[in-house]
Amino acid sequence: MNEVRQLTKAEEEIMHYFWEMDRCTVSDIIGKMDEPRPPHSSVSTIVRILEKKGFVGHKAYGRTYEYFPLITKEDYSGQSLKKLVNDYFDGSFSGLVSFIAKEQDIDLKELNELMDILEKK
Repeated sequence: MNEVRQLTKAEEEIMHYFWEMDRCTVSDIIGKMDEPRPPHSSVSTIVRILEKKGFVGHKAYGRTYEYFPLITKEDYSGQSLKKLVNDYFDGSFSGLVSFIAKEQDIDLKELNELMDILEKK
């Protein structure tokens, strides 16, 4: 799989709407947002950036653009996790698991379940 570029917090927030709705317009996204909603132009700008980065595509219906995700949430999550492990844990998944176990006070049962999942991969 190709290296996926990281998203800003605002871009990632918008991508979550695409992953939830699959195909939608900028107005559809704004309609799902909590108040106070950002201006249409702000969301539209972020969507165009996402398209330029290769995260979303569009289909035009006259002057209306329907956007859709080009990368799955799972693919992005996997790449983000790999980047986190490489950047903060010297590429060691066990270092990440150790950190989580210490910080989140994970009990032995949960840790064993996590290790089972990792072994199956």
